[in-house]
Amino acid sequence: MSREYNVIVIGAGHAGIEAAFAAQRGGADTALITLKREKIGEMSCNPAIGGLAKGHIVCEVDAMGGFIGLAADKTGIQFRMLNRSKGPAVWGPRAQTDKLKYSRFAQQFLQDLDNLDIIEAEAAEILTENNKVIGVRLADDSELHSRAVIVTSGTFLNGLIHIGERQFPAGRINEPPARLLSDSLSQLGIKIGRLKTGTCPRLSADSIDYDKCELQPGDENPIPFSMLTDKIDIEQTPCHITYTNPQTHKIISDNLDRAPLYTGQISSTGPRYCPSIEVKIVRFADKNRHQIYLEPESLEYDWIYCNGLATSIPEDLQEAMVHSIAGLEKAKIVQYGYAIEYDFIFPEQLTADLQSKRIRGLFFAGQINGTSGYEEAAGQGLLAGINALQYIKDKEPIILRRDQAYIGVMIDDLVTKGVNEPYRMFTSRAEYRLLLRADTAERRLTPLAHQLGILDAQRWSIHLERERQREKFRQLLKENRVEGLSAYDWLRRPENSLDELKTRLPANIFEEIDYRIQYQIVADIKYEGYQKRELKSAEKLRQLERVKLPRDIDYSSIAGLRKEAQEKLTAVKPATIGQASRISGITPADIMVLTISLNKS
Repeated sequence: MSREYNVIVIGAGHAGIEAAFAAQRGGADTALITLKREKIGEMSCNPAIGGLAKGHIVCEVDAMGGFIGLAADKTGIQFRMLNRSKGPAVWGPRAQTDKLKYSRFAQQFLQDLDNLDIIEAEAAEILTENNKVIGVRLADDSELHSRAVIVTSGTFLNGLIHIGERQFPAGRINEPPARLLSDSLSQLGIKIGRLKTGTCPRLSADSIDYDKCELQPGDENPIPFSMLTDKIDIEQTPCHITYTNPQTHKIISDNLDRAPLYTGQISSTGPRYCPSIEVKIVRFADKNRHQIYLEPESLEYDWIYCNGLATSIPEDLQEAMVHSIAGLEKAKIVQYGYAIEYDFIFPEQLTADLQSKRIRGLFFAGQINGTSGYEEAAGQGLLAGINALQYIKDKEPIILRRDQAYIGVMIDDLVTKGVNEPYRMFTSRAEYRLLLRADTAERRLTPLAHQLGILDAQRWSIHLERERQREKFRQLLKENRVEGLSAYDWLRRPENSLDELKTRLPANIFEEIDYRIQYQIVADIKYEGYQKRELKSAEKLRQLERVKLPRDIDYSSIAGLRKEAQEKLTAVKPATIGQASRISGITPADIMVLTISLNKS
C-alpha cells in the first residue's frame, strides 16, 4: 500500500505541528506521522510557552500565521511579562499553560484542517532516489510518497531514559522510542550525535505547604501572544517560589557517585543554560541556594512542576532532596525526574532553509537539530514547512535575516556554527535585538506571510487595521503639544512616559487606539535613534548577504586562504559572504581573500 502527498512531516511535537500547519495552509496535501495521536502537542517538560527571547519567537510564529501563540492564549492559566525592569526590546511574554488542554487543543485543531492526514505509525526509512526524497517507509512496510519530508522527531530517536542506575529505552516517560529512523538517516550519510536533556520531579499539589513559599501571581493586565486574541480574560492561577538550601546541596554532593551525570553512565552533553540541579550544585559551589518555581501542570489534576529541579539522581535521593526544601517537607512525588539521551543531527549539514545538503527535499526541524525548547522547535518547524512548500513549487527558499527575526538568528546560528550542546535562544544572541521587539513581530513578518500565501484573512485584516491605527496615533502625537513640544518629541525624553502623557492630553486622543499600539509607538519613539544606528549596521550585513558563494566552490584552491579557513568553509559550505564571516574561526583577513578571489573569477 502506498499513498501520495506533497509534504510528509515525521513527528507531531511543536516543530511538527507548525511544519504540518504551514504546509497545509500553503495548499500542500500533507501527512503528519505520529506514534500516538493522543500525544500530539504533548509538553514533555514544563507546560509553559514563551519567556526571555522564547516569547519573541512565539510572537514571530504567530505573525506568520502559526499555531503556538494562539494555543498558549487559549490554554494559558497564568500570563506574565518577564524582564520588565529592562527595556521593551528584551521583555519576554510567558504563559503557564494547562498541559492537558494544550494537547487536546492541538489535536482538535489539526484534526479540523483540510488536506492534512494524521497517521499513527513509526517512520522507519526515508525513501530516496538520486539523492532526492521520494517518500517514507513505515514500520509496517507501507509507503507514503512525496517530494518533501520534514523530520521533527524531538527526543524520540533512540531515546534512553536515566533515573539513577536504572536506564531504559523511551522517547518520553511511558512512551516507546523511535528505533528505526536513525539507521536510515545514517545510511543516507547524515552525521548523527547524542545529546541529553532532563526534567524534574512532579509533586502532588495538596502535599505542599505554600505558606512557606513565595507567591508569584500573574500580570494584572496580561498581553496575549496571538494577533487573533483580543484580550486574556481568565482568573489567573498563582505559582510559587521556594529555594534549595545547604542541606539540599549536601544530599546531592555527598551522593554524586550515584548520579548518572557523574558516574559516566551519561556521556552526552546536556543544556548549559538549563542544567540539572546536581550540575548547578557542582558548577556553582559558592551559592547556598537555587530558586525553584512551583508551577501547576493543569487545572484538571494536581501535579506541580518543580522548575529548576531537573535531575536524574535515584528515586530515594530525589525523595530526600525534595523533602529538604522549605514547603516541600511532606511533598508527595507523583513522577520522578529523569534524564534522556537521544540522537540528533549536526545542523551544519543543513542549508539555511533547513534542508539537507546531501538529500534534496529532506528537511529537519526542532530538537533533532540540537535545540532545546518548544519555542525554538516551533520556529524551525514553521520555516521548514514554508521551505518545503517553496521546494515543491520550485521557488526560492525563504531565509529570515538576523535583523529580521529571532527565528533567523537561531537558524543561522545552527547551520553556520553548529552545536556541541542543546541550543537555547537568548536575546543576547541577536545583535539587532532593538529591531526585534516581541511587539513588532507582526510588522516585521506578517506582510511576508501574506505574500507567501500562508496567512489567514483574519490576521491580514487585523494587520491592516493596526497599521492604520499606528499611523493615526503617530499623527495625533505630532499634532498635540505638551510643554511647548509636540507630544511625539516630548516622549523622546527618557523621563517621560505614556501614562504621564495621558494625564496631560484629552482622553479622546487615546480612545480609538488599541492600548498595545500605543505602547508600541511610544517604544518606537524611545528607541528611534538607536534603531536608526542598528538599521545602518544591518544594511552592511545585507550587503554581505547579497554576495552569493557558488555551492561547488573549491576552497582548497584559493591562494592565500589559510588551511583552517579552507577546512571550515568546505565543511559548512556557506551560501553567502555574510554567512562565511560568521563561521567560528573565520577571520576578516579570510573574508578579504575570499572576496578578492570571487572578484577575479
